[in-house]
Formats: sequence, C-alpha cells, structure tokens
Amino acid sequence: MEPTLARDDLFDAAFLDRLRSLAVRLRKRRALTRRGSQSTPATGFTREFKDYRQYTPREDYRAIDWRLYARLDKLFVRLYEETQELNLHILVDTSGSMQEPYGDKRKQALRFAVALAYLGLAGHQRVSLYSLGDTTHQELPPLRGQGNIEKVIQTAMQLKFGGLTDLERSFAEFHPTRQRYGVIFVISDFFGRDVTTATESVKRAASWPGEVHFLQILHPEERIPSLEGEVELAEVETGERRRFWLTRRDVQRYTDTFDAFCDELSRECASHRIDFMQCGADEPFEQRFLDLLNRGSALAGA
Repeated sequence: MEPTLARDDLFDAAFLDRLRSLAVRLRKRRALTRRGSQSTPATGFTREFKDYRQYTPREDYRAIDWRLYARLDKLFVRLYEETQELNLHILVDTSGSMQEPYGDKRKQALRFAVALAYLGLAGHQRVSLYSLGDTTHQELPPLRGQGNIEKVIQTAMQLKFGGLTDLERSFAEFHPTRQRYGVIFVISDFFGRDVTTATESVKRAASWPGEVHFLQILHPEERIPSLEGEVELAEVETGERRRFWLTRRDVQRYTDTFDAFCDELSRECASHRIDFMQCGADEPFEQRFLDLLNRGSALAGA
C-alpha cells in the first residue's frame, strides 16, 4: 500500500513563509527590469493596478476614475503596470520508480512541484499540473491566483505513484498551448524502458513551445547501491525478478554506466537548449530549490 504523505512532509508553514518572501523579492526584481530589453518571445500581458495620479489636460478622459472623483471632487487617473502572463506547466513523473524502493524521491519531487506552483500563482501566471507514467494526464486545469495553492497541495498529496514509465509516449501526448509563452518543468528520474529512452525523449521536449527545464530526482543508492554477493532484484515497474552475484567490480561497472546515462542526458538537453539539473532525494530541499531558480527562468524573472 502506498504510504500517506502528511501536509508538512511537502510544504511546512515555515517554508511557506519563506517562499512568500521569495515571491515578493522576485516580483520586485521583475518590476525593476520590465522596462529594459526583453529577450523572451512571450505574449499575453495583463494589466495590474498600481497607483493613482492627478489627471492632466489632453490625457484620455477614459482613464479617469469617476468613483474617486465623486468622493474627492478631483480628477485622478488609474495607473497600471503590465504583467506578463505565462503558462507554467509542471509535469511530475508518477511511475513506480519514483516511489519504490526510495520514497524520498516522491517527497522531493512533490516539494518541487508545489513550490514551483506557488511561485507561478503568486506571480499571476496560469499554472497546470500533470502526471507522467505510461501516458500524460492533466491533474489540474490552468489555475490563476495565489488562493489556488491549496488545490495544488491537495492534488499533489493525492497523486498515485506506480506503474510503468513511457517517456516517449508521455512527451508526445503533452501539448502545451501555443497561444502564450510557456515555462515547462519536468520532474522525473527519467528511467525508461532502456537507457536510450530518456535521450530520445529530449527531442520530443525540444519541440515544445517555451522554456523547458528537466529536474532529475535520484537517490544515492541508485547510483552506488550497497549490494554485494548473491542478491535478487525486482524491477519495481514491471515486477520482473532476477538473481545476481555481485562483486565490488560489478557495482563499480554499474556506477560507471549509471553516470554515463546521466551525463548523456545532460549533454542531450544542452544540445537542445533544455535546462538540466540533478537533485538528490536526500539533499536539503530549500537550498536546492533556490539553486533551481538561480539557474535562470522566466518564472523567476531571470
């Protein structure tokens, strides 16, 4: 039976407060740079009320706030700032390898998903949440407004993990909107049917409109397993079992192959201008989340 996650396992109150402060700082930074050069092809701007100032002759009278005039008997116009509206898509791998045998991978992945969603909602972006397994499923339709973070948290806590990974099919079935610039985060271990599946899937992701980030969640035991001698291993997604006799040299060969897989995935992402970051399931979440934002993203205004 899949273990139940408590709310504090994902998003405790103390970190939520710090994330609110971070969102405010990012918003101020965006405001300072908004009038500068823009390299993003983003479209879709909304207007957000900022302040009032006195009406001057030859201005468009339609900008006058007549309700304020009725109260103060003076003419004021409303000032707005343009807010760039992005579509933030968060794709979480919910296949069996993200839960078994290392449940910390699931926790880490969901923390990132919820934190990214919070920043998107706080920044007035449209946020969608998807699960990836043998196919792609939209768990939440586009949401806008900070008050929707509770829906995201509850949905994240209720995601069911298990089954197969089919990255190629999942990526092929994901169709982000082309009407507005998108920011797409894929949170996964990128374990597919074989070692070539992940790199082949990068080519699918490269065709998505917008800014794409791959966040690979791994457990240290997946790279250097503490196994030696006769062992029986079960493939968590298919249930297939095999017996092995492992020596230290075999474990080292496995580690070398694992590192080569991750390096190839990273190089393939770089060649297609996809941001790639690796995060251990046992690493401090808050610091690694800040590291992710510091890499640069339209979500963080960088």
